[in-house]
Order: sequence, then structure tokens, then C-alpha cells
Amino acid sequence: MTGATQAGGSRRRLPRLRVKLRELYHGRTPAAVRFRLGIIGLDFLLIGFFIAAPFLRKYPVYLYVDYMVAFVLAVDIAARAMAFSGFWTWIRKPSVWVDLFVLVTLLFPLWLFNLAFLRVLKLWSLFHGDFFWETIGRRYDETRWEDVTKAVATMVTFVFVATGFVYTSFAGEHPGIAGYLDALYFTVMTLTTTGFGDITLTGVWGRLLTIVIMISGITLFVRLAQTLIRPYKVRFTCPACGLMRHDADAVHCKACGTLLNIPNDEP
Repeated sequence: MTGATQAGGSRRRLPRLRVKLRELYHGRTPAAVRFRLGIIGLDFLLIGFFIAAPFLRKYPVYLYVDYMVAFVLAVDIAARAMAFSGFWTWIRKPSVWVDLFVLVTLLFPLWLFNLAFLRVLKLWSLFHGDFFWETIGRRYDETRWEDVTKAVATMVTFVFVATGFVYTSFAGEHPGIAGYLDALYFTVMTLTTTGFGDITLTGVWGRLLTIVIMISGITLFVRLAQTLIRPYKVRFTCPACGLMRHDADAVHCKACGTLLNIPNDEP
């Protein structure tokens, strides 16, 4: 009888916990906003740890910090899953898969050492997820600033991912890549096509990697320039054809001519 009572109490507590987490992660109350601000601040601390990890690996305390970060991230992922209304909708989000991959690299830091540089993808998932824009960026959601911020986050993420790849592949084997700063210097120099030539990656693999970084750099810079200078478009789904981007003062859809009723927040 006691066991059945305890099981029933556990079943009742679980829905209450989900309701509480849903309010904290998706609510509009001041307490919920403060909670989400704390989670976002924690995300920035984790990203800082991932970027600084190559400099911290030589210290014995690194593994303890690594497992502590893994525990915190696992709790956050589990809480977000419980707070979301549909698990299968939540699990299909790209940002969720990024977080799960980062968690795996944290749980097995010795086995997945060569993939640890991909943890910085957390920066991309933070700025491309709804969680950030529903909290800090609510005022700038669906605006040009959102597009610019996402483009900058993508470019910065690529810089550190490419740096980590160069570091893990060539550090200690190439005379010009003695440490992480050398890899970062080479990546930025190649990305901007500066071409000082003091560090070059020889061999077929090195040349291919250099080509990929240069082409990706040009693409990312063009993308950033487009978000800065292209005419601003508001996001509003046309009820007839589904076109999502329109001129700010559009009255009719350019694709099908349907009369639009775009909300205007300006006085």
C-alpha cells in the first residue's frame, strides 16, 4: 500500500514539475524572464569554457570542470525537454542535436578529444534558437538585427571551428602551428585572404583545407554584407501563397496580389 501511494505521489509530482518548467522556460512573468536570463548567462560561460579549453587541458583540474559542465548541460537539456509541449517536435530542432553532441563530447573527453573543438557550435545554436530571441532579443525578433546577429554568430562559430580543426590536425606536426594561437592566426589570415605567407599548410590535405576556409570566408562575409545593406523586409506570411518576406510598407503581396494586413508596432 505504501509503495502504491509513493508511486501515485511521484506520478502527480511529475506533471506539476513539467508545468513549473514550462512556465520558467516559456512564461512571460518577471521570474521566468530572470530565470531565462540566468540560463543564457550560463550558456555564455559554457561557450567561454569551450573556447578556452585548448589552453586549460594541461591543468589537472580540467577534467573535473569538464564533467561539471557536462552535468549542468545534461540537467538543462532534460529540463528543456520536459518543458516543451511535444517531445518529438523538440528533438527535431537542430539546436537540440548540437547540444546533445556537445554533451557527448563532454562525457567522453578523452575518447572524443579530436572532436572537442566542435563544442563551440553551442554559440551557433544559442543565437539560432528561439530561446534567446524570446528572452533577450524579443524587441529585435523578426528584424534586421536578428539577421545580422545570426550572420555574425555563424561567422564567429566558423572561425573557432576551423581553428580547432587546424589545431587538432596540424599542431605539433607542422612547424608553423605550434599552439592554438598559431592556428587561430592562420585561420583568420586565410579567412580574410590576407595571405602573409608566414604560415602555410603544405601537402594535399593542407591545401584543400586552406581552399575550404577561403571559400567559406568569402561566403560568410558576403552573407553578412547582404544582411547589412539589402532592403529591409518584414516577415509576414501571405495567407494565399505563403510568401514570408514583404516590403515594410507593402499593401499587396508581390507574388499573388493578395491584400495584406501587416501589423505595425510603430505609433
